[in-house]
Amino acid sequence: MSQRPLASGQAVTELIRMLVYLIITGVGFGLLMAIVTNGFVIGVGQLTQMREGLSMFQFSIGEHLLSLTPLLAMLVAAVLIIIIRRVFAISRWHGPGDSIYAAHRTDNELDVKAGFGSTLAAFVSASGGASVGQYGPLVHFGATIGSFARQITGGRLTTDIFIGCGVASAIAAGFNAPIAGVVFAHEAILRHFSVRTVTPIAIASITSAGMSKWIFGDNHAFSGVPDINLVEVLPIALIAGPIFGVIAALYMMGLRHGTRLVGRTGLTPSQLLFLGALLTGLVGMVLPQILGLGTAVVLDMLNMEFGLAMLLTILVAKAVMTALCLSMGFFGGIFSPALFIGAAAGASIHKLLASIGIMVSGPVMVVCGMAAVASAVIGAPVSGVLIMLEMTMSYDYALAAMLSVVTAALVSHHIYSHSFFDRQLLDRGIDISQGRGHLEMMEIPVRNLVSDDFVTAYQSDSKSDVVDRMIANAVSESYLLDEKRFIGKLTLHELLQQPDDISLTAAADTAAISIKHDASLMQAIEIASTFVGESIPVIDRDTGEMLGVVTEGDIFGLYLSTQNRITDLERS
Repeated sequence: MSQRPLASGQAVTELIRMLVYLIITGVGFGLLMAIVTNGFVIGVGQLTQMREGLSMFQFSIGEHLLSLTPLLAMLVAAVLIIIIRRVFAISRWHGPGDSIYAAHRTDNELDVKAGFGSTLAAFVSASGGASVGQYGPLVHFGATIGSFARQITGGRLTTDIFIGCGVASAIAAGFNAPIAGVVFAHEAILRHFSVRTVTPIAIASITSAGMSKWIFGDNHAFSGVPDINLVEVLPIALIAGPIFGVIAALYMMGLRHGTRLVGRTGLTPSQLLFLGALLTGLVGMVLPQILGLGTAVVLDMLNMEFGLAMLLTILVAKAVMTALCLSMGFFGGIFSPALFIGAAAGASIHKLLASIGIMVSGPVMVVCGMAAVASAVIGAPVSGVLIMLEMTMSYDYALAAMLSVVTAALVSHHIYSHSFFDRQLLDRGIDISQGRGHLEMMEIPVRNLVSDDFVTAYQSDSKSDVVDRMIANAVSESYLLDEKRFIGKLTLHELLQQPDDISLTAAADTAAISIKHDASLMQAIEIASTFVGESIPVIDRDTGEMLGVVTEGDIFGLYLSTQNRITDLERS
């Protein structure tokens, strides 16, 4: 009886200690990411204003006033990115796809050096005018900080908590959307909800948004949108959704195939960067609206300041130039360009409907387009709606956006994939849709289960020798070897039916089911699902050497323990 209060006291102490850890983690990430995210966004904004304000490189061609500034800025950015690549020794840029994969892996470690270098490259690219976004790099930076914190603090909290805190803080500070930050971290990155993770992630997200408001001011990008008649808007939003879904799918296809096409040119990374800078700079001289983040242009579209021809032109140009910049070596996010493309698509639909006498609010179509295209691209429809809700502070706009988002996501999923990042990982042989359990079992080598507890036989042995050996070891199977090379499997039942003078080679099953030495646990499970017997030999396919055996019990025992651990992670 006296032990129960002690046990209860220990449980309370442990609970308090855990709460303290969670609160410190959440607040710490919120403070850090509020400063980093706002510093990134404000820095890009200031450099963009400086770039756009330069007038010394302007010249006239006929009635058209042009400027060499976009070209010069892109060339400078290309030089800086080459330097960043060499200093950080980066072979490829790291982004949200790597964050998603890290959140589903067993070791959960992100390359911190590559993460920092990629974020810096994104800052340079966006500031120089490359048609890229800022939120993807910030999300990955938050995840990288989370992975790094996990490595230096030990195992008190799991890595998905650290990664989720970093991601949610970045979204909350970037969009001034703390609710969307919490949901985005779970929906797009972690892809599971649990009480254990949501507590620190919510604290981090709210802290990040609160600190951003306190230090950098309260800012809702699209607040003050005009009121709408929701009943009139909803049918149009629903019908427009599939159009936005097709646009999102085409945008993602362009990003994916652009990289493949550029890879066939045979140009070096440096040559590609300068070619990309040259093309982007030249196009930017004619269409400066497609340069950089395009935030001011989106606001102009929200205010209906462009005609239909201009809207369609910058829609196509933005999609093409984003694919070009990212495929040629510049780095940045795809979310901001998706918002731009969605806004242009929504404004275009408004203009087309107006031309045939159907009047619908232009701003609401822009918001629906932004939410639908961006949500389909990142594979986070709930987060997309919440971001629009917190950016517009309008419940009616969020409801209209939801109709466009769900239909757009459905269409883009069937045409392309769940998200651009899922397809990006699938191209690397990583199928996130299978879940954590599948990924972990694909990473566990079957060699971890190999046992040397088996009966061997050699060609010089007689049938009676092998039978006696199998009976003495209480097994019904043995393995015929030529030194260490596997020849076949011998079974007691078959041997007893053979004449005493039969050669063991003739009696062996040389086509017996086996597992290759570099197989994963998941591959072993697939093989074992059709196997009947005591054990399965593990063979080095390069040398033919038999490394040992595994049993069905060992395979499925490890499978169950893995599944239980994943279930505990995702539900506790």
